[in-house]
Formats: sequence, structure tokens, C-alpha cells
Amino acid sequence: MNSTTSPHNHAPPNSHPQANQLQADDRDKEDESRRLLPLSASPKSDAVPIQTDNVDDEEAAYEARQKILIADFELDSPNYSGAPPFSFKKLWMFTGPGFLMSIAFLDPGNLEGDLQAGAIAGYSLLWLLMWATAMGLLIQLLSARLGVATGRHLAELCRDEYPDWARIVLWFMAEVALIGADIQEVIGSAIAIQILSRGFLPLWAGVLITAADCFIFLLLENYGVRKLEAVFAVLITTMGLSFAWMFADAKPSRKELVIGLLVPRLSSRTIRQAVGVVGCVIMPHNVFLHSALVQSRQIDPDKKGQVQEALNYYSIESSAALFVSFLINLCVTTVFAKGFSGSKQAEYIGLVNAGQYLEEKYGGGLFPILYIWGIGLLAAGTSSTITGTYAGQFIMGGFLNLRLKKSLRALITRSCAIIPTIIVALVFNKSESSLDILNEWLNVLQSIQIPFALIPLLTLVSKEQLMGVFKIGTILGRAAWTVAGLVMVINGYLLLHFFLSEVNGVLIGFLVSAGTAAYVAFVVYLILRSDCELSNWLSRFITHTSACCGN
Repeated sequence: MNSTTSPHNHAPPNSHPQANQLQADDRDKEDESRRLLPLSASPKSDAVPIQTDNVDDEEAAYEARQKILIADFELDSPNYSGAPPFSFKKLWMFTGPGFLMSIAFLDPGNLEGDLQAGAIAGYSLLWLLMWATAMGLLIQLLSARLGVATGRHLAELCRDEYPDWARIVLWFMAEVALIGADIQEVIGSAIAIQILSRGFLPLWAGVLITAADCFIFLLLENYGVRKLEAVFAVLITTMGLSFAWMFADAKPSRKELVIGLLVPRLSSRTIRQAVGVVGCVIMPHNVFLHSALVQSRQIDPDKKGQVQEALNYYSIESSAALFVSFLINLCVTTVFAKGFSGSKQAEYIGLVNAGQYLEEKYGGGLFPILYIWGIGLLAAGTSSTITGTYAGQFIMGGFLNLRLKKSLRALITRSCAIIPTIIVALVFNKSESSLDILNEWLNVLQSIQIPFALIPLLTLVSKEQLMGVFKIGTILGRAAWTVAGLVMVINGYLLLHFFLSEVNGVLIGFLVSAGTAAYVAFVVYLILRSDCELSNWLSRFITHTSACCGN
């Protein structure tokens, strides 16, 4: 006899045909959704799958996988509730971007300004070097503040802040400044290679070697940001040891050094060197660069605790980096002050012949000072060309929103500098004076670009809707605008002096006047958009002037 099955345990095969059909349809839809979804995702997951070749990732300053995770960071606290205790371990994790930024204070252009200031002005401008470095620190801290608080770098933010025509002008000016700086840096490296090869390698060969070195070092980024930062640490240490060795060899007067730092002195004879010292401190491409470098650490800009703690550590790290750069610049200035101040050679010393003059003054010794100078100059030139390539990637990608791989961007930006530099090396390699004249023109070129980095930076870092609680206050804002105004006025004096002495002819004078008018008009436009006290004053001045002209 067959057993009886309970109705609760067994349902007739055709008892609910509609329910079975619905279940079959649901299973088919679920199978279809699984086929459409990536393997690593689930239907209920809100996470965006990581794609290594994603175009959006390539547009960022650093991809998510490249960013350094800070141990014991306040990842879960949305608000900042008191400063956590200071940690040397965290400081070490944040150490890197500030030292890469400090390279711009040690590039061959700055070294030439140092040696000329020391040779002509002696120890009298050391106080200005110290305060100029402090002004540069303020600007770079604001750049870091902008990058950390917004999670975007200056070029990206300029793209959104300004209309298309102004954005293109700003990008063009930034690229021109970068190319000018690159030419100085690559030429400096090529001069160092020429010194170390005892003239066997010509200048153009040194340019090609420097370009190749730059690409080799940039390949290290594929092995992690810390590896590249370690290379820069080695290069800065090389510079420090080289110029400290020169300082020990030359034995400058410590009394004069202290007096030069503490007692401000300035004369009509040294005014041009003073302007050069201040003008070399603010490098336009470096302002863009630092706001991107700080994003190499994993920081959530929506969490105030993380932002504030990161800003604290970045401030310490940047201050330490610029203190090191100040000591290196101090060594170079005092060595040339001791050896050449008041001498007949002082007016003729430049980057090209500095090594030769040092060898004649201080002799050979166990390790000739000529080669020490060459090693330090090579480290300065190599490191600054790498940071220049870095800056070029961020500037081009940020302003133009280019959807290119970083390697291709690096190739484009490097080629934009190397090709003009090779031409320069071939054309201006006829005499030392021709390279010095070229360097003066390049300094003028970069001085012209300074407002187009400083004004957008100060405009953006003052906007509450962008910065939130991390916008700069009234006192800091006034100090920053004062520093920016001082730097622009000093560079304006340099430009005026240069054009009055170098520009001849009616046609050239007319072109320079027209260019100056357009330049001033664009600077005024940028200031009026900044919505600061200077903008309000300038707006009232223009209104009053227009009313007077109308009457």
C-alpha cells in the first residue's frame, strides 16, 4: 500500500502554474543581471569597480592605487574634535611633497642668482634671502592648503573658475613659464656634465643626457611614489653635501654672515641683485606643482579631521624642506661672497664660468672644488628637470582636461622643453656672455608669469564655497596679498629696468607697449574677479576714473 503524503510536504505539480512561471522569470532576470555585471561586483554593491586603464583615473593627479595610506589616520571621524597627539611616524609618512617642492628653490637659475648676489653684494643681502624664503614658504603653504582642502590641484580649479578664454590664456602663460624654467634647468645640467667631463661633452650632448635621465627617473614612479621621493632625497643630500663642502673649503667670515642675516642693508649698487633674490623665490610652475603633490597621500577632503591633521604635518614638512633649501642657498652665496666680493671678476661671474673661477680662487686640493661645484650643479639641474616634467603634466592635464596617459603627457611636456633647449644650446653656445644674456631673458620671461599663478591661488583659497572652514582668514589674506603684491612690484621693477636697457627702436617699443597694456589689463581682470579688498579698491578706482573721464 502506498503511503499518504501530507499536503504541507508535497504540492501537486500543476497546483500554482502562475507562481512557477514568475519564479522562472525572476531566475532568468537574475542570471541576465549577473552576466551584465563585472565579476568583482555584486548586484547589491554600491562600490565602483577599479579599472586600471580608466580615463577618469588618468585625469587625477594620482590614481587611487598610487596614494599612500597614512597609518592611524582619523579615517572615520567626519568632524575635527581636537588635535591628536603629534607623531613622528605620521610626519615621516607625510614627508616628501615639500622636499619635491623645495627643488624649485635650488634650481640652476636660483644658484646663479645666489652666486651673483654673493659676488657683487657680498654678505649684505643674506637677510633678504632669508625673508624671501619665508615669503615663498607662505605662498607654498597656501598652495598645499588648496590641494588638501579641495582634493584638486590649482590647474583643475582654474579650469572651473575662469571662462574658456581666460583659462586658455592662463594655461599658455603657465606653459611659457615652465618652458623658460626648463631651459635654465636643462642648460644648468648640461653645464655640469661639461664640467665633469672636462669639456669632452659639448653642451648639446649634455642636454640630451639630461632629457634621458629625466625619463629614467620618472619610470621610478611606476614602483611607487615613495621610491621617487627617495631619489629626490638622494639628490638634495648630494646638493647639501657638495655645497657644504665648498663652504668648509672657502671658510666664509662667520661674523659677516651673522651680520648679513640680522642687519638689513641695501644700496643702489646692489638693487638689481636684491630684485633677483626675491624674484627667483616664486616660481609660477611650483605653485601649481605643490597643490598636486600633496594629493599623493590618501586624504578625504570631506572629513575635517583628516584635512586639518594633514595640513599640520604638511606645514612642518614644507618648513623643514625650505629651511634646508635656505641653508644650501646660504652656502652658495657666502662662498662667492668670500671669494669674489669687491674683485674685478665679480661682474663677470655666471653659471657657465663659476666653476673655473672657483678653481682659480681655491685651487685643487684632495677633491677639486670645480668637481664639487659640478656635482652639486648636476644634482640641482637633474632634480629640477624632473619636477618640471611633473609640473608640466599637472598643468596640461588640469587646464585642458586632456584624456591622455601620464606617460604620453610626460613625453609631450618634456619635448616642449627639450626641443627649444637643444636649439638654445646650439645657438647660444658661442660665448659665455651669450648664455648669460639668455639667462636674463629667461628670468624676465618667468617674472612676467608670476601674477598668473599667484592671483588665481589667492582667489581660490579665499573662497568659502570652495574651501569651507579652511578658507584663509582676513589677517592671513592681507599678508598673502601683501607678499604677492610685493613680489609683483619687485618683478615689475626688474622688467622695467630690463626693457629700458635692452629694447631699442620705435617698432619694438610700440610692440612692447601694446603687449604691456594687454598684460596689465589681464592682471586687472584677474584681480577684479578675486573679490578681495584689493579688488574692491581697484573697482572703485576704475569707476571713479571713468566718471572723471566722462565729465
